[in-house]
Amino acid sequence: QVQLVESGGGLVQAGGSLRLSCAASGLTFSTYGTGWFRQAPGKEREFVATISRRLGNTYYADSVKGRFTVSRDNAKNTVYLQMTSLKPEDTAVYYCATTLQNGIFTTSRIYDYWGQGTQVTVSS
Repeated sequence: QVQLVESGGGLVQAGGSLRLSCAASGLTFSTYGTGWFRQAPGKEREFVATISRRLGNTYYADSVKGRFTVSRDNAKNTVYLQMTSLKPEDTAVYYCATTLQNGIFTTSRIYDYWGQGTQVTVSS
């Protein structure tokens, strides 16, 4: 049974940093592409970042480009989202999700497995 568990969320002041982790059981991250999405209250879930299977190519939403970095540690079977220069508008529940398809995908329907999410709150 596949399970994804996010951690590392919390409350941080604007300009601060957080590192989110997505740990997996039942699958090996190196054979899956992984995406990070977020959903703020009253808004639709939106794409944040992704890292492809195999080569580990990355892609970011314009709103986080240059501030967020997605990476993968195959030995720990964990994917990370390093977030820096955080802004109040980054406040949301952050989700990781995986897909067996190879490539860069920003659409949530491509992803098969989802974690429960972790809350990130950025105060001004």
